[in-house]
Amino acid sequence: MTIKQYAVIGLGRFGVSVARKLYEAGNEVLGIDINEERVEDAELYVTHAVVADTTEEKALNSIGIRNFDCVIVAIGIDMQSSILTVSLLKEIGIKKIIAKALGKRHGQVLEKVGADWVIYPERDMGERVANQLLSPNMLNYIELSKEYSIEEIMIPSKMAGQSLRDLDIRSKYNVSVIAIVRDGNITILPSPDQIIEESDLLVMIGHRKDLTIFSSVE
Repeated sequence: MTIKQYAVIGLGRFGVSVARKLYEAGNEVLGIDINEERVEDAELYVTHAVVADTTEEKALNSIGIRNFDCVIVAIGIDMQSSILTVSLLKEIGIKKIIAKALGKRHGQVLEKVGADWVIYPERDMGERVANQLLSPNMLNYIELSKEYSIEEIMIPSKMAGQSLRDLDIRSKYNVSVIAIVRDGNITILPSPDQIIEESDLLVMIGHRKDLTIFSSVE
């Protein structure tokens, strides 16, 4: 695995959560916050943590922000600091900038000043909870667009013991199986003769409505 360098600006709950996951995956992670107490609290979950005001170009340059593959701007309620930080990162030449938005308008401004990917944590979490309530067999999903997604779905027990060819999922439900997860191991693009076991998770791609229908099968 190639080790990447990430910088996370804003060490609130969201920022620390992102930083910790990246760090545990073996990457180099720099945590940055203007609040010294937050920096101290985050030191266990990052490679390095520093106190800095990221609305100052001089501060960004002093911590070598240009060296990072990706910068995540996870600043909390201070929209002005969030927007100014993203703008400065763009001017400096950061290749990939991910920014947390508090709302639609905030997100639109972040995109205009240079964010490559805008995240709406509260909205996305709300959608995730609603989707899991509507589709009880769905464990996880990746949104590809407003219409399509990739979802990890527990198979209905009545499908166990049958092959993908016999189940004919694509024809019946208009969704495709792109992988099978079994006992922590993953089989990419399984053969039509693959037998499905009761504990298997299917990684599926398709229209969100079709995936919801499939994941609701008992």
